[in-house]
Amino acid sequence: MPEPGFRHPINRRSGPLLLALLSLLLSPLAGADATARFLAQHWQRPVPPQGAAPAHYSQLEASLDPDDCGSCHPKQRQDWGDSLHSRAMGPGLMGQLIDMPAHARDEHQSCIRCHAPLAEQADALAAEIAGAASAAGLHRRGVVCAACHVRQQHRFGPPRRDGSAPAPDQPLPHNGWQASDAFADSRFCASCHQFEPGDFALNGKLLENTYNEWLESPYAAQQITCQRCHMPDRQHRWKGIHDRDTVRAGVTLSAKLDGAPAPEVRATLTLSNSATGHRFPTYVTPQVVLEGYQAGADGEPIAGTEAYFVVARRIALDLSEEIFDTRLAPGEAATLDYNHPRAPDASTLVLRVWVQPDFFYEQFYQSLLDSGQTQRGRRDLSRALTTARGSVYTLYERRLPLN
Repeated sequence: MPEPGFRHPINRRSGPLLLALLSLLLSPLAGADATARFLAQHWQRPVPPQGAAPAHYSQLEASLDPDDCGSCHPKQRQDWGDSLHSRAMGPGLMGQLIDMPAHARDEHQSCIRCHAPLAEQADALAAEIAGAASAAGLHRRGVVCAACHVRQQHRFGPPRRDGSAPAPDQPLPHNGWQASDAFADSRFCASCHQFEPGDFALNGKLLENTYNEWLESPYAAQQITCQRCHMPDRQHRWKGIHDRDTVRAGVTLSAKLDGAPAPEVRATLTLSNSATGHRFPTYVTPQVVLEGYQAGADGEPIAGTEAYFVVARRIALDLSEEIFDTRLAPGEAATLDYNHPRAPDASTLVLRVWVQPDFFYEQFYQSLLDSGQTQRGRRDLSRALTTARGSVYTLYERRLPLN
């Protein structure tokens, strides 16, 4: 089993204390806030077992499998299948969990409370670790439809687009759904995208603090919710740092070559968090790199002319310290000031921004493999490392002629 310092860096409580803390976090007026009360009940961890379905339910109606949900909700199923929610229990996480003891359910919950929150998924994971079930269980499907929409065999969701909801006696599959405005509230997302007071923190900052970052931004006051940007038109895709177009829409970029004397090449490359409702990037896993270099007539970089500025929250792999935090709050900007002697064969200055969505995971998976501590999960971790390395993309590039 991996050493404690090499496990996934989440250690979160569960039970009544968690619910009390969550209620306090969600609203200072939780006693009078129906949404906060709904969410405190809705997001118990693990989500309690669904129990037996009503006798009149068909097998399809009672199913928790997202493919069965897709029989009647094909667009939502397709969107979900393209999202990271569907891959929340991917090889990077399973490669760690599979080497834990099957009975260590509290340790499992430190990860799957968000990555696979149903009690049925917790049971399936324990069974796979024990060798009593295959790797095709519900736990491998990640944040399934039921994780948000099913409790005690009752379906929950937002009101219709016109604000209406089904009547209690309206004959609908699985008895219709119970409508709640909580599904359009940022606090719904906070249940997994915000650590609670007392959870793991570095340098006085919670490891995951996205909801609080949003609360401190102008977007909260304007009621521009998480769903507005990450679920436009009710899409179930939740695009973020891995998607170039989403990231490009959240920032403003500019490049300028200064008229410096011939021996010097001076320029600026600026990235502004102009339309992201939280810090950019929000978590400890990605990094965004502003880069400048001179290129020859062939377009290739000239060694020794490179300059970089990294936008990230960099932490040590063993979670012992925060190395730096250069992330941008809404409205803030970062600038790479390029100032370098001109190389004799330089014809172009290249200014570009590239994104490594899984930078921390890439280093983390490699350290696990190098440590030799992983056994059953080694193949999964190798796959995850390849995926992390392949997630890098160029966000912006300008090639400025050096006259």
